[in-house]
Amino acid sequence: MPPNPPLKIQFLTAGGTIDKVYFDAKSEFQVGPPQVLTVLRDANVTFEYSIESLLRKDSLEMNDEDRHLIRHRVAAEPCTRIVITHGTDTMIQTARSLAGITGKTIVLTGSMQPAKFRMSDAALNIGTAIGAVQSLPPGIYIAMNGQVFDPYQTRKNRDKNCFESAP
Repeated sequence: MPPNPPLKIQFLTAGGTIDKVYFDAKSEFQVGPPQVLTVLRDANVTFEYSIESLLRKDSLEMNDEDRHLIRHRVAAEPCTRIVITHGTDTMIQTARSLAGITGKTIVLTGSMQPAKFRMSDAALNIGTAIGAVQSLPPGIYIAMNGQVFDPYQTRKNRDKNCFESAP
């Protein structure tokens, strides 16, 4: 039996809270550089990966043109395991815009608190996305709050600050 090919995951970043940083001079948060590299280094991962920054936007500022860019890049990506870091407010909309891309396992994730915060959920969500992209069949998924969701059967519950299954 031939050995399994080495694991490779392509990370595409779109911004969102996960990448937000605080600028003292401006007294506000802004989307900064991708934080997934820091999370992966801190976790001492041993699989091969690449990271590409597509956008640096809060997801509330994303539009159809941005979703088209993400879709085009995912469709063109030769790697079959893709994790997209994204803002949580429109993550479901972007996941749904990827419908029809076949032969790839695509997992979107983000965080409710910036990755730089000590109490952030970013590391858990990225870890869940990594497990999901390795073990699930081709399709489109959302990894948040330690769970994996179907983008057509989930919603963001703003009152509870989490994602949940929706009928």
